[in-house]
Amino acid sequence: MVTIRPYDAARSTKCLVGLCLGLCAMFMGPAAHAAEILVWSAGAAQTPLTLLIKDYQKSTGDLVKVEFAPVGVLMKRLTEGGQPDVLVLTQDVLATVAGNGWSVAHTDSPLGRVGVGIAIQEGAPLPDISTPEALRQTLLKAKSITYMDPNKGTSGKHFAAVLERLGIAEEMKAKTTLGDVGFVVEPVARGELELGIQQITEILPVKGAKLVGPLPEALQKITTYCIVLGAKARDAASARAFIASVKSEPSQAVFIANGFAAP
Repeated sequence: MVTIRPYDAARSTKCLVGLCLGLCAMFMGPAAHAAEILVWSAGAAQTPLTLLIKDYQKSTGDLVKVEFAPVGVLMKRLTEGGQPDVLVLTQDVLATVAGNGWSVAHTDSPLGRVGVGIAIQEGAPLPDISTPEALRQTLLKAKSITYMDPNKGTSGKHFAAVLERLGIAEEMKAKTTLGDVGFVVEPVARGELELGIQQITEILPVKGAKLVGPLPEALQKITTYCIVLGAKARDAASARAFIASVKSEPSQAVFIANGFAAP
């Protein structure tokens, strides 16, 4: 189970990202040219990866372009012929990705683990989600909820299954708004919807949203996110150097400071 600890994200992240700069030079060595690296990443890693990429570019001169989307969307794009240099995906799809020749075998490394959480608008009364039955009653009482489209995102697929397990899938349909991409709890932060369900790392960055907590342990899904080299990387050496930097100890601390648990 993911443990939620209070932290000062701005302060801790600033310090931790700073530690990465020296190590980037060590991993890269003197660069003969500036590389362009295309990264496709699951949205759960958006906050730490954005911070790390910003500083990586400053320290190496390489241009790192990153596109964030739900895992289901990224998988669809791979089937359509997309060829990113680096992928950040959930561990459970890595075998499929490798089997289809979309990644280089044995280059995957775990970055961290994330659980699914529930959000409300900042200042709203905290609902009881401490047990499966408490969560069931909270959901039935809620006027509206939102979660990622199960056909597109990891958390949405899991939460749809949770509703089935709780026996309230039909009752919840009329008051459910499915998210498409990005931070689906943003309407909750604006007060437009009452409850939002998403990966915890996609709740914490949203201003105006408050994390109530993770799903009850019996209903929880812990997802491991991994980074892997794309099979058609245009500059494999530069892509590998970027992966090595993201895997470094100070970079891992940035992931942890932004809601991930150690892999």
